[in-house]
Amino acid sequence: MASDLNPHPSAADAALESLSVLGEESRRRMFAFIRRAGRPVTRDEAAASVGISRKLAAFHLDKLVDAGLLRAHYEHPGGLRRVGRQPKLYEPSGIPVQISIPDRRHELLADMLLDAVLDKSEEEDARQAAARVAGEHGRRLGEAERKATRPGRLGPERGLTLCERMLDQHGFEPARETPTRLRLRNCPFHPLAAKAPDLVCAMNHAFLTGYLEGLQVNGVQAVLAPRPGQCCVQLAPIDRTT
Repeated sequence: MASDLNPHPSAADAALESLSVLGEESRRRMFAFIRRAGRPVTRDEAAASVGISRKLAAFHLDKLVDAGLLRAHYEHPGGLRRVGRQPKLYEPSGIPVQISIPDRRHELLADMLLDAVLDKSEEEDARQAAARVAGEHGRRLGEAERKATRPGRLGPERGLTLCERMLDQHGFEPARETPTRLRLRNCPFHPLAAKAPDLVCAMNHAFLTGYLEGLQVNGVQAVLAPRPGQCCVQLAPIDRTT
């Protein structure tokens, strides 16, 4: 459950919660049993798999459902019609649990690179295609956020406040240095960024530039400002003097 201090938990927060739920031995063993079963499992079967009471098993199973690791429904095993109340069945939700601290988002980078390979034009080289696709991806994300929140005209301060939610969810660890400047404490694409910094940093810069454009934030730009151990991009006021 999200706290008042963090109303929009990141994927890392959700993964940590799932891992904490699996910290209890009986719960972890039942989860493993249900995953291996290859079919929906009853409370009685889950209880028997670890040698505990049906009531205690129900408590642990509901914890696994609340954490998103299992889903539950009422049905007779095998789908057969029988007289009497249908038992509650449990099966894996199919949601993968991954945790990395600091947060890493290699799947986002891979998705953009794959789109760039598939959509590369004859006039582009691979790096140009990758940056273009990253910018388009960020722009769509910003447009979707604007459509969902309908924020109206966004100046730098309010615009960065909206950006912080997306940046936190994608593992950038945003930190407000000034009311109009966001430093990104984490690179979610590390260590791949260290292997090909020109390519990955260009994609990251294009992705965040596209997001600002899609969200329509005025007076703020994504600028390359690498620091050791942090993201290569920060969101800063547009310099009107140049």
